[in-house]
Amino acid sequence: MHYILLMKMTAEGAKDPKDIPRRIAKGIEGWKAMGGSISSFHVTFGDYDYVAVGDGPSDEAAAAFALALAGKGKVTTTTLKGFTPEEF
Repeated sequence: MHYILLMKMTAEGAKDPKDIPRRIAKGIEGWKAMGGSISSFHVTFGDYDYVAVGDGPSDEAAAAFALALAGKGKVTTTTLKGFTPEEF
């Protein structure tokens, strides 16, 4: 299953910019530990600060990951389920 995760830094998440690369790496490790993979991760300008595209084992795993990530207080999340043209 394909997912697009849109993330916005919170005020708390922006307090220590030097720690951001470590937090990104830990987040990717956490998703992989849940059976997911990341095909791309981007730091972005605009409405969202980060965009991740990847695959995961289930909608439940994607929801659990997004809630766990948001629960740390550093980002808010919006999760989109993606489909390839063939799956659509």
